[in-house]
Amino acid sequence: MTPPMSGTSSASPGQATSSVSTASAPTTASVGDTLALSGQKPEEKVDVTVVKIVDPATAKEAFSSPKAGTKLVAVQFRLRNTGTAVYDDSPSNGARLVDSEGQQFTDTTAGPGFPGSVTIAPGDTALGYITFAIPTASQVAKIQFALDSGFAPSTGQWTVS
Repeated sequence: MTPPMSGTSSASPGQATSSVSTASAPTTASVGDTLALSGQKPEEKVDVTVVKIVDPATAKEAFSSPKAGTKLVAVQFRLRNTGTAVYDDSPSNGARLVDSEGQQFTDTTAGPGFPGSVTIAPGDTALGYITFAIPTASQVAKIQFALDSGFAPSTGQWTVS
C-alpha cells in the first residue's frame, strides 16, 4: 500500500482518495517551475520541477492500457539533489494528481516511469515520468509532490492551466 501524503488518505494505485485537511498549505507553482522541497532530515533537500504533462499518455505495452472509462496521464519530474545527503526514495509514493473536482489520484504502474526507487547523489539530477490513471472526463488541475514517500514536512503543488 502506498503511504498517504500529508493531508490525504491512502487508496489503491490509480484510485481517487479523499482529502483530509490536516497539513499546512503546500507551496504552489506552475508547470515548468522549480520548487525547493525538504525531507524529514535537515540534509534532505531536492529541487523538484514538473517539466511537462502528457494527457493522454500512451501505455508502454498493450496489457497496461487503461480500463474503459479511464485514461493515462504522465507527469515528467526533474529531481535535483541540493542537499548534503544522498536522496534515496520512491518518487511515485510522494506524487498525487488532483482533478478539477478535487479528487486525488495515486500513481499507476502503466506507462513510462521512474524506476521503483531512485538514488541521487548531492548535486546530481534525475528525470522521469510518474503515470496516473484517471477517469476519461477528468481534467488535471494540480500535481502534488513530497519527499520521503509523501511523509516529508513540505509539499510542492503545481497548478495546471
